[in-house]
Amino acid sequence: MAITYHPMDDPSREEVLALYGAVGWSAYTRDPDRLASALSASLAVTTARDGGRLVGLARLVGDGLTIVYLQDILISPEHQRRGIGRDLLERAFAPYRDVRQKVLLTDDEPSQRAFYEAMGFTEVGDLEPPLRAFVRFD
Repeated sequence: MAITYHPMDDPSREEVLALYGAVGWSAYTRDPDRLASALSASLAVTTARDGGRLVGLARLVGDGLTIVYLQDILISPEHQRRGIGRDLLERAFAPYRDVRQKVLLTDDEPSQRAFYEAMGFTEVGDLEPPLRAFVRFD
């Protein structure tokens, strides 16, 4: 089947829990109500579907004017490495081309760095002039 993309999609709670669970994001699936609320409060949610089945999701947060933050991008394991992540990221950010700051926080895995660099992102420590990034997890 062909992958279809849906900007501003509203996937069902069950679909979302299945997708987040499939990639092992248990910090999200432990509190389904919070995850559903987070998706509803997002600036944008763009999905990828294979024959109607949810196989990918990109979620943006921010003001949409000066900053857009890629909060989540996930692809079901059996659909990874097919260009779906690239397509989702490009489609999710498309309405925000004129926004100056596009930010994300991700795991320290070489393949993720390569993916995000290929998408035009630069790790903060590599920027000139140097920047600092701070995060607090509670």
